[in-house]
Amino acid sequence: MHDLRTVTGPRPPALVRGPVLPHEHLALDLSREGDPDAVLDPVRHAAPVTAELAALRAEYGLGLVVEQTCRGMGRDPWALARISAESGVPVVAATGWYYEPFHPPGTADAGTEELTRVLVEEAAGGLDGTGVRPGVLGEIGSHGDAPSGTERRVLTAAAHAALETGLSVATHAQLGRGGTAQLELLTAAGLPPHRVCLGHQDLLDDAGTHRALAASGAYVAFDTVGKEKYQSDATRLRLLLALLEAGHADRVLLSCDVSRHAYLRGEGGPGYGHLFRAFLPRLRAAGADDAVIDLLTRRNPLRFLTGATGTDDAVDDAPPTPLSKEPT
Repeated sequence: MHDLRTVTGPRPPALVRGPVLPHEHLALDLSREGDPDAVLDPVRHAAPVTAELAALRAEYGLGLVVEQTCRGMGRDPWALARISAESGVPVVAATGWYYEPFHPPGTADAGTEELTRVLVEEAAGGLDGTGVRPGVLGEIGSHGDAPSGTERRVLTAAAHAALETGLSVATHAQLGRGGTAQLELLTAAGLPPHRVCLGHQDLLDDAGTHRALAASGAYVAFDTVGKEKYQSDATRLRLLLALLEAGHADRVLLSCDVSRHAYLRGEGGPGYGHLFRAFLPRLRAAGADDAVIDLLTRRNPLRFLTGATGTDDAVDDAPPTPLSKEPT
C-alpha cells in the first residue's frame, strides 16, 4: 500500500485513524452556469471552512478530507494547503475534468492521448504549477445515462492516467445516472474496478444498480448525505441498508459533497459534519456496529485511495478513533 498524497506531502495510511470524508469541496466556483451561490471562495470562505474542519477533528477525530474540485471548477491548490495546515486535517487534492458544461476551453478538441498527458504531468509535477500533487483523479464527470463524446475521452484518459500514475478514479455521475456506463468505459480501458469510485449513487433510487456496481468490485459513493433538496436522508438510509444487507459493506463510501457556501454550518447549512452528527447515529440505530462504521468511514476510503485489494494490515491494524454515537 503506497502513501497517500496530501497537499502538504505524503502520509502513510496507517496514520489516518479517524474518519475520512472522501468527496468534499473546500474551494470551488461553479457559478458560471448561472448559479451564483455555487461558490466556496478561497478568501471569503476559507476561515469558516477551516473552522469546521478543525472542529470535526477535535470532536470526531476527522482524519482526512478528499477535495474533488478539479479543472474548470475553480480549484485552488494553495488554498487547500492553507486550510489543511491551519485546520490540522490532511487534505487530498484532485485533478481531472468535471462533466461537459464545465470543461475548460479546448477540452472538446483534445484527443485521449493529450488529455492523458495533462493528467500524468499534473500527477508528477503538481497542480497549476504549484507543486501541490493530486492524490486522486476526480471528480471525472458525465451527465445522462451515457457519457458524451468528450466525456468518454475524459473518462478514458483518466483510466489511462490511473494505470500510469497509480492514482484511483472518482467519478461524478450527474444525479446518480450513468454510473454503469462510466464503469464499463473505465474497465474497458484496463482499470480494475476496485480503483473506481462511482459518484452520487445515493441520488439514484435503484438498489439493484447499486448491488450490481458493488458486486463488480467498484466502490459505490453515497456522497451527498444531507442534501435533502436532491434526496432525503431517509431514502439514503434505506438504500444504504439494502446494500449492506446484500453483503457489500466493503464497497461503500460516505460523504457530504459540500459544494456551495450555503451548505456551510456557519451559514445555516448541514456542514461537513452532517454525516457524523445526523446520519451515522441513524445508521447505528438501524443496527450498524463500530466495525461497520469504521469500515464505511475509514478503511474503505483508504483502500480506494491507495488501490489496496482485500484486507490490508496497514489499515486494519491501525486503531480507529471512536466516533460519537449520539446525535448533537
